Amino acid sequence: MADDLALLEYKAFVNSDGQDADHLLPSWVNDPEDDCCKWERVDCDSTTGHVIKLSLSNTRQFDVLSSNMYNPKNSWHLNISLFQPLKELRSLNLSFNVIAGWIQNKELSVLENLEELDLGSNILNGSSAAQDVTSLSKLSKLKYLYLKDNILNKDIIRILGTLPSLKLLDLSRNWLKGSISNKEFGKLSNVEVLTLSQNGLSGNLPIQGFTRLKILDLSQNQFSGGIPPFVGPLHSLKALSLSSNFQLNGSLPNPGLCGLKRLQELDLSQNSFEGTLPPYLNNLTSLKLLDISDNHFTENLSSDLMRRLPSSLEFMDLRHNNFQGLFSFSYIENHSKLEVFMLTGNKDRLQIDAQSLGWINPLFQLKALVLSDLHLNSIPEFLFCQQRLRVIDLSHNKLKEEFPILLLQNNYDLKFMNFRNNSFVGALPSSLGNVRDLSELDLSFNNFLGEVPKELLVGCRGLQQLILSHNKLGGEIFSSEFNFSNLMLLELSNNEFIGSLSNVKIETLAIFDVSNNNMTGPIPTWINTVSWKIPLRNNSFEGQFPCQQLMSPLLFLDLSQNFLFGPLPTCIDFTTIWEIHLEGNKFTGLLQEFLPNSPTSLSVLNLKDNSLSGFIPDLNGTFLNLKHLLLGKNCLKGSIPETLCLLENMTIMDFSSNSLSGTIPPCFQNLTFRVMENYGKSPAQTISFHIQFTDEDHIYEDLLKKNLNLFIYVPTIEELIHKIHLVTKNRERSYEGSILNLMSALDMSDNDLDGEIPQHFGVLSQIRSLNLSHNWLTDPIPTTLSMLPNIESLDLCCNNLSGKLPPELTNLNFLEVFNVSYNNLSGEIPFSMMIPQFSTFDHSSYEGNQFLCGPPLEKGCINDTETPRLKSSPSDSNKGKWYEIDLAAFLACFFPVYLVFFLLMVSLLYINPHWLTRSLYFIDHYYSKLVVALRICYYSRFQVVKAC
Repeated sequence: MADDLALLEYKAFVNSDGQDADHLLPSWVNDPEDDCCKWERVDCDSTTGHVIKLSLSNTRQFDVLSSNMYNPKNSWHLNISLFQPLKELRSLNLSFNVIAGWIQNKELSVLENLEELDLGSNILNGSSAAQDVTSLSKLSKLKYLYLKDNILNKDIIRILGTLPSLKLLDLSRNWLKGSISNKEFGKLSNVEVLTLSQNGLSGNLPIQGFTRLKILDLSQNQFSGGIPPFVGPLHSLKALSLSSNFQLNGSLPNPGLCGLKRLQELDLSQNSFEGTLPPYLNNLTSLKLLDISDNHFTENLSSDLMRRLPSSLEFMDLRHNNFQGLFSFSYIENHSKLEVFMLTGNKDRLQIDAQSLGWINPLFQLKALVLSDLHLNSIPEFLFCQQRLRVIDLSHNKLKEEFPILLLQNNYDLKFMNFRNNSFVGALPSSLGNVRDLSELDLSFNNFLGEVPKELLVGCRGLQQLILSHNKLGGEIFSSEFNFSNLMLLELSNNEFIGSLSNVKIETLAIFDVSNNNMTGPIPTWINTVSWKIPLRNNSFEGQFPCQQLMSPLLFLDLSQNFLFGPLPTCIDFTTIWEIHLEGNKFTGLLQEFLPNSPTSLSVLNLKDNSLSGFIPDLNGTFLNLKHLLLGKNCLKGSIPETLCLLENMTIMDFSSNSLSGTIPPCFQNLTFRVMENYGKSPAQTISFHIQFTDEDHIYEDLLKKNLNLFIYVPTIEELIHKIHLVTKNRERSYEGSILNLMSALDMSDNDLDGEIPQHFGVLSQIRSLNLSHNWLTDPIPTTLSMLPNIESLDLCCNNLSGKLPPELTNLNFLEVFNVSYNNLSGEIPFSMMIPQFSTFDHSSYEGNQFLCGPPLEKGCINDTETPRLKSSPSDSNKGKWYEIDLAAFLACFFPVYLVFFLLMVSLLYINPHWLTRSLYFIDHYYSKLVVALRICYYSRFQVVKAC
């Protein structure tokens, strides 16, 4: 049979590409007695026995979720003429096969009976399609054409206009760019369903000239302007989506959309529309779905406004606008068909009428309710009459009561529950375990206490997101009952959980956060399967980090403030990770063996307060995205490499409390320490879990396939960082959140650096904290430091700096901490330094400089012009530095006196032999003691240099 041979030829073609077609299509065998109608992916006509439908999606067996699927190396040029013998083929699905280029129209035209063609999720570009447009018209029966997820350009619309029977066209997620006119759209005059979402189309809205159009989706493009006053003859239109164009603005025109009598769904969300809602909306008597969320509509959300909305509405989303006033639940009592209602507050301008909280006479049964940020102080009583709820969101309110158990008892089909950021108290109810379909549960930022009920851990095995952070929960949650096979996000931070992770194994997680608890024991090997973020900060984990296998392409790793030891984890994939925090452990090993030699996207590297040794290696351009580098409180030696000067995005650099030596590289002027206002806008911050409820969830079914979209909260990078510890303003401070985003600092204190302070430090105009204390720096303080207008803390104490204090430093108007104590500075403290800003610094900022005088020091200045020759030096008990002695002056006095004394003793011994005999005996008897005494006498003038 010709159909059998055609299918076997296609299977051979797949095999020739190196794929295992026998595994994918095992029943496709060359057997004369076999019937191809029984093969998988094949449907036949029951009368003729010919093949009428082929479902060949992803016959190349790619991971459709992997971005590597669309690598050009995987591209496939398919000869569609392989299906020519299938004369009665009506439906062909070739999606997800990475078919490249374009299927020649001459080849397509052989499939004359084709009614449905799916070429979605390939890499078709249509570059040769214009060469043979006329042959495409031979597909006279083609009704449904799916071309989404390709790289087709705008010309494809003109080409496809030759298909006479086309009713559905899906060109979403392509490369359609630029403006498009109504005339161009007119070529698709017979189309009933047109989807052009997620492209780059711009200009005015082309929504005129369609007489048969029923569904039009122009969402997620770049259209601008407003909705035309007259939208043309769209009398058949049932669904219109203009969502997420962002530049669509103005008020809704009148008459505008009022002629769309058959309109059932209107989605205007995520734009810039403003003004009030037009009264003609009440005339759209067929309207079921209205989404105006994320716009700038303004007016009182009163009963008058709600009367303008048709009572036929089933889906109403009013979130994130500029509505104000008091909203009463009685305003929606006439909407008996209502199934989805969503409303959020507006910076305290919109609140719920407290009297309506007791309203308990609803005519509707909701499936989804979102009432967020509305200052609710009690749960509306009508909620306890609802028995079909699948989604409930009461987050960001002022609810201070125990968990509403009655709400659970009436709605065991709940899938999404969000009570985040309230003041709920008491224990979590065991009846949570009866909500078997629960997939997302967020109870974070409340005052729940006690243990997590075992019924929840056992009964809700379908959970995908569990967020219980920032409560007072305790106990051992990771017991043998903890077994979630679908869990993607687990947030338990800032509680009082105890126990270890040895009893559980979770290999589906994207985020695993148990930071700021009382967890103990070793870190298990399954932690390497977590794919996005691992914050385990501030617990009592111990042992070595498991590196038996390479970690997943992680974005964020925080193991700081634990008791981990051994070598740094070498299994980290540096090609994807953005932040590494290992501060406050006992990691050892050589730093240069941990850092990669290849380019990385790393923006934060915090290895502070460990026992790392070795030296800072040449980075050679591998860390060009690095913003925070913290290596303080380790045992690093060697000089500071000049390759650090290539880190132009650096804002915080900490090398304090090491044994680094040499001079400060003058090229540090390239590090402007510019504060990045968009810091943290990395993939690690912007990731959020997009919860989309499909038709299978039975929440709401719509023509636009909009379904119900919700986002479950995922912590941003700046929240996950929690704290970075820096020594500024004379003490260790913690910086976190938005304050950290504004901080820029350089700390090289407590090392063995020498030489001068580079003059070019004056170009670090954005730096807020500079700490060079406890080193061996010499020469005068550069006057260029006065060019640091934003500096708040300048610490130069305990060095060998000399000369006078530059009066230009008084230009530092934001300086809060200034310390030049224990140096060799001399002269009078400039009178200008007693201006209001510098008058806040007491004598401790200047003490330890023997020849420095004037207020605020008690020592006055002598009115002469001589400059003291002797230098003072810092009295630092932790470093070996000179104290109140000038070495050159000491040697100049010591050697002449010693020579005169030596010659005198020789003369006396020569004159009196008895004295000579007694002195030789004395030397022989007390030689060792004398040597020791001389050494003590000499070395008592020095202090011992601190060793790492």
